Amino acid sequence: MSRRRLLAGMGLGAVGVLGAQVASAGPALAARGPGSPRPIPGGFQPFGPGTEVFHVFGPGTGEGSTITDFNGFVGVAEVQGVGAGEQGDLTWDVDNRFMTGEYVALDGRHFNATFGFL
Repeated sequence: MSRRRLLAGMGLGAVGVLGAQVASAGPALAARGPGSPRPIPGGFQPFGPGTEVFHVFGPGTGEGSTITDFNGFVGVAEVQGVGAGEQGDLTWDVDNRFMTGEYVALDGRHFNATFGFL
């Protein structure tokens, strides 16, 4: 057996083990339930009137947090750029945020947590 075939087999085995762990993971971390934060009022509707409201404001245009009744630290970064090579005429924009602190949940209880937003 060649070194290339051995390494390829080991790589496929590692991918299989990791894939099985990811496939068996439940959605508990993203589930809405007790402790779910209340979103800020307002936001924007990118798909027009009558569509879902995204409870977030652009960097520097309003509230940096996306959580109502929040007491903590909010970090906001907006990064813009252009593509490279054949995509040099394309632009991109990324809004990254994190929030860490105490909030009042939908059920009225107080929680401490850290959230990320991309």
